[in-house]
Amino acid sequence: MSGLMELVILVPCFFLVALIKFLYDYLWVPLRIQHMMNSQGIKGPPYKFIHGNNEEATKMRQEALSKPMALRHDIFPRVQPHIYTWINRYGRNYIYWNGIRAVLVISEPELVKEVLKNNENTFPKKKPSIYFSNLLGNGLVLIEGEKWLKRRKLANHAFHGESLKNMTPAIIASVETMLEKWKGQEGREIEVLKEFRLLTSEVISRTAFGSSYLEGEKIFAMLQKLTIIMSRNLFKTRIPLISKLWKSADLLESEKLSKEIKDRVMKIVKKREDEVVNGEVNSFGNDFLGLLVNAYHDSDEKNRFSLEDLLAECKTFYFSGQETVNSLLSWIVLHLAIHGDWQENARREVIDIFGNQNPHLEGIFLFSKQTTMIINETLRLYGPSNGLARAVTREVQLEKLLLPANINILPLYIGVHRDPHFWGDDVHHFKPERFAEGIAK
Repeated sequence: MSGLMELVILVPCFFLVALIKFLYDYLWVPLRIQHMMNSQGIKGPPYKFIHGNNEEATKMRQEALSKPMALRHDIFPRVQPHIYTWINRYGRNYIYWNGIRAVLVISEPELVKEVLKNNENTFPKKKPSIYFSNLLGNGLVLIEGEKWLKRRKLANHAFHGESLKNMTPAIIASVETMLEKWKGQEGREIEVLKEFRLLTSEVISRTAFGSSYLEGEKIFAMLQKLTIIMSRNLFKTRIPLISKLWKSADLLESEKLSKEIKDRVMKIVKKREDEVVNGEVNSFGNDFLGLLVNAYHDSDEKNRFSLEDLLAECKTFYFSGQETVNSLLSWIVLHLAIHGDWQENARREVIDIFGNQNPHLEGIFLFSKQTTMIINETLRLYGPSNGLARAVTREVQLEKLLLPANINILPLYIGVHRDPHFWGDDVHHFKPERFAEGIAK
């Protein structure tokens, strides 16, 4: 009977403690952080119990994407309507709520510099969502410290000058194949993003992984699916206990895709290993994959890559290498199609350097103002990333702001790149001459 009495007393106590903890995490802490930031002049949409501002953000995105858009460069209200709305309402620096997690959005250049400088690891990279982890693993984009230095050094070695020189013939061959295909479609519309996706996929497969496009094609397709899944779950609130007990269809699909990518990458790695074992070649190779496999088999435990390290870097490079480059190429081609004067400037510069010859590495390094200005202005208007969030793990000072622990910081590149205060009233116009004196000016 005494055991039953103890149970009768303990069960309500357990639920009471759990309720207090839940209210502390989901109500008290957010309201305290909100008050602390508001008292320093940092405003934002008010916190809403459990969901934060996720429902508002989702609704704004759906509304923005449901409307057609004219051919203009003012894309901020469309791609990030919630942030655009809140910046105009609350100022360049404001706070919003991704569930119970506060996000400090900053678009003042000095604050952005301070956060990205991060000399003492004051603002580490934010822990990725489960969807982002399935997409890229724990690769170069997400790691820091010694691990980051080691992997960055390996990537630099794979793509130094001499390596790039050796890659040039393969890149030229891929481009020539694409241009021959285009000649057969003269007078018709071409979906350049799709074409450049095929091109960059083939170039990355050939130069970084020593494989055919067909081997990498499925990996690229699955990475694209993972990106779409991640995108539609950006503002879905995850409640820790419930999400551990029940997995959504999207989460199950992303885990399945992540496993399939792992299996396909391992087939490519195994093929490279078998070539060495069977005596077909005497090394794993000097391309990116070869260096990764070398690191995976390194006899020195300090330098050795784990299987997860190897897979993460393959996924990161397959995805980041492709998406950033094909996006940049597509926007450059669109800009040059619209602005015939800059198209002529770029063509003249290329002909002055190469004449009627194919490009070569030495000549590429001679590219002067025109091409560089076009690339920089395109990156200003259509950068490949809107910002990589950082975390605040302890109470810390940022300029005049005292930031509490357990919040995120989003340095908003698009906010800086499209602020008329810095760029003038023609901020949404394509004007490469802005960079006539280089990036520093």
